[in-house]
Amino acid sequence: MNKKLEISLLYDFYGELIPASQQRVVELYVNDDLSLSEVAEILGISRQGVRDSLARAMTKLRDYEAHLRLRAAYDRRRRCAEAIAADAQRIMALSDDEAITRLCTDILHHTEERED
Repeated sequence: MNKKLEISLLYDFYGELIPASQQRVVELYVNDDLSLSEVAEILGISRQGVRDSLARAMTKLRDYEAHLRLRAAYDRRRRCAEAIAADAQRIMALSDDEAITRLCTDILHHTEERED
């Protein structure tokens, strides 16, 4: 997985748990897609300081995930919802029964709501 994508995903789950200074570095580097040098210039620190802060943040984010497994649980629920939606679509395609079609439509609606 791309390093920025991994940081972004873990930050979504655990960002509030790392120090504000590390949050700012992650937000600028990942969310604003700035380079290490650009982040350093904005924050008035060295490029190495940005790199060190990102490394500390990433270590903490990975540690939180290793213990709490929130992202892994989210990924499992998302895959299950996708499988349920695909099954509901297959059932709709195979059935002419109006009641079954309505139920499948409801299922699809509920699986889409989970994505919010």
